[in-house]
Amino acid sequence: MTDMQETKNAPSASMPTTYDPKTAEAKWYDYWLKNRVFEAGKRSGAKPYTIVIPPPNVTGMLHIGHALDFTLQDILIRTKRMQGYDALWLPGTDHAGIATQTKVEQKLREEGLTRYDLGREKFLEKVWEWKEHYAATIREQWAKMGFSLDYSRERFTLDEGLSRAVREVFVKLYEKGLIYRGKRIINWDPAARTALSDIEVEYKEVQGALYHLQYPLKDGSGHITVATTRPETMLGDTAVAVHPEDERYRHLIGKMLILPIVGREIPVVADEYVDKEFGSGAVKITPAHDPNDFEVGLRHQLPQVLVMDETGKMNENAGPYQGLDRFECRKKLVQDLKEQGVLLRIEEHVHQVGHSERTGAVIEPYLSTQWFVSMKPLAEAAIQAQKSGKGVRFVPDRFEKVYLQWIENVRDWCISRQLWWGHRIPAWYCDDCGQVTVSREDAAVCSHCGGAHLKQDEDVLDTWFSSALWPFSTLGWPEKTADMSRYYPTDVLVTGYDIIYFWVARMIFSALEFTGDIPFKDVLIHGLVRDAEGRKMSKSLGNGVDPLDVIEKYGADAMRFMISTSSTPGQDLRFRWERVEQARNFANKIWNASRFALMNLEGFTAADIDLTGELRTADRWILHRLNETARDVTRLIDQYEYGETGRLLYNFIWDDLCDWYIEFSKLALYGDDAAAKKTTQSVLAFVLDRTLRLLHPFMPFITEEIWQHLPREGDTIALSQWPTYDASLEAADAVSEMTLLMDVIRSVRNIRAEVNVPMSKKVELLIRASDASALAVLKRNEEYVRRFCNTSRLEMETELATPDKAMTAVVTGAELFLPLAGLIDISQEVARLEKELQTLNAEVERVEKKLANEGFIAKAPAKVIEEEKAKMADYAAKREKVLVRLTELKG
Repeated sequence: MTDMQETKNAPSASMPTTYDPKTAEAKWYDYWLKNRVFEAGKRSGAKPYTIVIPPPNVTGMLHIGHALDFTLQDILIRTKRMQGYDALWLPGTDHAGIATQTKVEQKLREEGLTRYDLGREKFLEKVWEWKEHYAATIREQWAKMGFSLDYSRERFTLDEGLSRAVREVFVKLYEKGLIYRGKRIINWDPAARTALSDIEVEYKEVQGALYHLQYPLKDGSGHITVATTRPETMLGDTAVAVHPEDERYRHLIGKMLILPIVGREIPVVADEYVDKEFGSGAVKITPAHDPNDFEVGLRHQLPQVLVMDETGKMNENAGPYQGLDRFECRKKLVQDLKEQGVLLRIEEHVHQVGHSERTGAVIEPYLSTQWFVSMKPLAEAAIQAQKSGKGVRFVPDRFEKVYLQWIENVRDWCISRQLWWGHRIPAWYCDDCGQVTVSREDAAVCSHCGGAHLKQDEDVLDTWFSSALWPFSTLGWPEKTADMSRYYPTDVLVTGYDIIYFWVARMIFSALEFTGDIPFKDVLIHGLVRDAEGRKMSKSLGNGVDPLDVIEKYGADAMRFMISTSSTPGQDLRFRWERVEQARNFANKIWNASRFALMNLEGFTAADIDLTGELRTADRWILHRLNETARDVTRLIDQYEYGETGRLLYNFIWDDLCDWYIEFSKLALYGDDAAAKKTTQSVLAFVLDRTLRLLHPFMPFITEEIWQHLPREGDTIALSQWPTYDASLEAADAVSEMTLLMDVIRSVRNIRAEVNVPMSKKVELLIRASDASALAVLKRNEEYVRRFCNTSRLEMETELATPDKAMTAVVTGAELFLPLAGLIDISQEVARLEKELQTLNAEVERVEKKLANEGFIAKAPAKVIEEEKAKMADYAAKREKVLVRLTELKG
């Protein structure tokens, strides 16, 4: 039998004095899991709502960026679950090919080993051990942060089902001619010894050099000058290109040059690729080491001379430089070119150099046989869907342009990686006939000749190939599963703007190709979490934040509330510890208010809640404000406006509920009127229950802990009904009345503070109401005015003589007078103010002299000068107030 049984509980009076996050978090997460609260599929008649989690890499621990991304999703899924949807939040992790393999290889290097020492099979065992460890760690972190994931559907990009989907996609694209194998210039990472796609390359501005070289004509009639930033690649030059209409070189087209150092004869070719206005108008062509040169080489049938090996060392085609690292070769080659008189000059040159996103190595454009996806047909379908209004909605919408710009200019996608960890390419090469067999199942015989001498391709697929299928492969595709039928397409993808190219675009075109539909209706784009100074978090700066450290210090709810309500769609946010502390204080405020309520709800059950009794102004007002808050919070969550939602909840709970209504409720709760007490108990129980429900998606642990003590119906707040707008609770007149009362009380408190009169001291208060209606409100709520202004005498009329020597305030609907004689000893106050005036005069004079000092102004930092000006303005404002007060008292 489940722990969950329908309950209508009376409140428990056993709430501790302070909230202990650690105890509550462990208790309630275990409870939710044990009772399968997060599992979808239990509401057959309900509308589905689906989010698939962006799978974190099994490379290590989750960081604060993950905490933001997943918290935003959890808020949505918890809200929808409470709204009655069949809500599925599907968890999972990504094998992250190159990233994970690099981590494991680093670990092996510490032991003095390489992957080649272990061999493929043993190495993969090590990687699977790594994966199991970090997948378990990630699950623990998800639990610590309170994420309501359906673990019964957890997936991994290398699990059996997803591997089947990957093969299905590969084979289908191959059969359609959209996957091909060919020689192309790819981005080569010499450190990881693998190809990378264009978007796995980070471009950094580097101080380099531009080397100007002279290539002599074979016939001795002169030379052509070319320039390069990578002189070592000249060893692979097979031509020099000029523009066909360039008069300077037209007579040289077809002639032969002698390649310095190597002595190879290379032709002068004419190609419109060359910009005749740039540099010398002549370009060295290295088809094996430059993507543009590769295309020129194909047009002119030039040889492709590769001069480096996979590690970035010069190979046998590099002649005397064989065996040297490419950068060592550069130094020696430049020296040799100088000695031969080939090097004209070297210019300093700042340029963008590609680096591997994973290893940091300088990328080498490299001629290699790889597998590619032909992107044009897939991209065209995605563009058509987006422009016809059938595409994905981007939030904010400006990111649609970013997406379209990339996909409209996309190049063929290199999908093979020279790694061992990942989806091995389902292609087998036949030793008998030399043909390739591509198959959904492991091939035993050649599909061309029937031979049995097959060898599978050693390479694996780019990680993003399997990630691109995530929204539908996780639901069972290519099988026609019940989950695929019910939960696809998903409702929203929440992700950062930094992977729109890597992932979002690829999911969209993959989904359109294989499911005929978009993978998700909305894409919510958030920014990065930066430090308090706006810097990107990094190991080198030491400014990273571990979400578990935040939870250890302040609790999961404080972290979740701070990070989610600090976010704005599409914008970066700054992590500030003081904001987490404010969120913790907010949690404590709710806890203390709830403890007060429970102390006054002893024996009160959910069945006792009755809002049909006579409601006072404060009761009607708080119900109206709750109703407004429920309506606006629902709307803002649907619009993904987490920051504004948080502000609304914070203001309603801290100001309206805790600071005003709970204080007002004490009159009835401590009074002798039994009917008024029961009505107030009903309102308090009802409002607190609904407030906790609205807050639950943001702060699930503390809301569950408090809710379990309340008069309630149900077993867990996580499955309670979401508050909805109720027209019967509208009370605009109560809002007007309460505004007048709050303004009066607030003004009296401000006057007390101004003249240093404590709240414990009774004061005389005269109120001149602006009309009969305002007077009626004040009279009807006189007990609140007396209690919260703490009056010794209270007079309220529409016609009232203005007293002499009184502190005054004007609010909408009334004028307030507090006679000074009853407040302070006037002579003592005059003496105190005159002494304060002397001090302020001296401070103003001191700062004036400082700012008039030309030496100070010339030497002091601008910040210090601004601080002094701010002091001056502050002292002057205070002095003005003191002068006004002295005039009033002496008048």
